[in-house]
Amino acid sequence: MITKLTGKLNRVLDEEARVQVGPIEYQVLLPEFVRRAMQGHIGEEVTLSISQYLEGNQMSNRLVPRLIGFPGEAELEFFDLFCTVEKIGVRKAMKALTRPIKEIADAIQRQDAKWLTTLPGIGPASAEQVIATLRRKVTKFALMPSPSGPDGPAAPSQVAPNIIEDAYLALMSVGLNPAEARARLDRVLQGGKSFQNVEDVLLAIYAKP
Repeated sequence: MITKLTGKLNRVLDEEARVQVGPIEYQVLLPEFVRRAMQGHIGEEVTLSISQYLEGNQMSNRLVPRLIGFPGEAELEFFDLFCTVEKIGVRKAMKALTRPIKEIADAIQRQDAKWLTTLPGIGPASAEQVIATLRRKVTKFALMPSPSGPDGPAAPSQVAPNIIEDAYLALMSVGLNPAEARARLDRVLQGGKSFQNVEDVLLAIYAKP
């Protein structure tokens, strides 16, 4: 069983990264908050904590092994805990984790169902179920250090992670789908420019060429 993967980050795609370890390139699925952080490290050596699962239909006898990557063991542990909530499987959990783990855990701990419904795929009923299942189990995650600290992955263009997260949600709130929001953010962040707030990011995205 693979628990950690270290190698050269070759590519970051819509929902995954390609990591080269010796002659082998691994496909590693990434939650959105991890994917955006990794975008600024293409060509560098990265280390990811790994969760494995089998995807497919047991009735068809075709199960495909998948790897899911996280910046550290704490994020991986939270993901596994999130998957224990009724009716939230691996794929739904991956889609939902667009914000840093610390923020999600804090919302669960303070029983903020309205905030949790801002996560993709989490409706009011799911939010209440997440709170009921996890509110007594997430204290240590709510107390995690900021992901922009020295031990966490740097955000692309040195933009604070919370600014990127808020800009991503702002783009979806005006009608963009997740893929369009990711693409627009990636274009402005790859330029290497620093942004001090969400408004600066949005102005750069919508600026006329």
